[in-house]
Amino acid sequence: MAAAIFPHPYYPIDALIAGYSPNEASVITLLTVASVSSLVLLGTTWSLVSLAKSSLRHGDRFAILWFVLSGSLHCFFEGYFIFNHDRMGSGQDFIGQLWKEYALSDSRYLTSDTLVLCMETITVFVWGPLCYLVAYLIFTQHSLRHPLQIIVCMSHLYGDTLYYATSLFDHYAHGVSYCRPEGYYFWIYYFFMNFIWIVIPFYYLWQSVGTISNALKSVQETTNQRKSR
Repeated sequence: MAAAIFPHPYYPIDALIAGYSPNEASVITLLTVASVSSLVLLGTTWSLVSLAKSSLRHGDRFAILWFVLSGSLHCFFEGYFIFNHDRMGSGQDFIGQLWKEYALSDSRYLTSDTLVLCMETITVFVWGPLCYLVAYLIFTQHSLRHPLQIIVCMSHLYGDTLYYATSLFDHYAHGVSYCRPEGYYFWIYYFFMNFIWIVIPFYYLWQSVGTISNALKSVQETTNQRKSR
């Protein structure tokens, strides 16, 4: 038997969201708990890294924080979505309610949208673990840090671009909007919270490309000097 469809606040207004029930927690509560949890994760990571390797540069410590945060969001927050995508509308646990709040800016997360589900599945099982691996490689100063950092950063840039492009194409080409009309949902939830995963990955992509380029240039110069002797 098909799950019942209830009235909901999401766009498009005819979106089929099975078993929808309004969040029991307030927006302030959800955002506060999410923010505090993130700060605890970052603070704990910074403390552990500082204790384990005090000689590590601050720039590398911040990079570790970024990849640990990304890996945690991918594996746990987005992991919740892929395992519960067909019952998101009725969820009242903390992560479920947080997803329903975010979905006011993109209802595809409550309708088992094919593109979003496939993209998030790859993110959870591939890019999430790789974020943790890159954080470890930064901590150990491993030579594979920059090649894998490039791969992970490119995945973020590609995924975010595809995410933006598909929803905006539907909006402008097909007249289908997945975001409520209030500017808060579009600019804060949809645009800003995702744009972070373009700006910061682009910085680390540029860093890795520069590092590898300089290393190869140094090797080439050394090789040329040996040949000229």
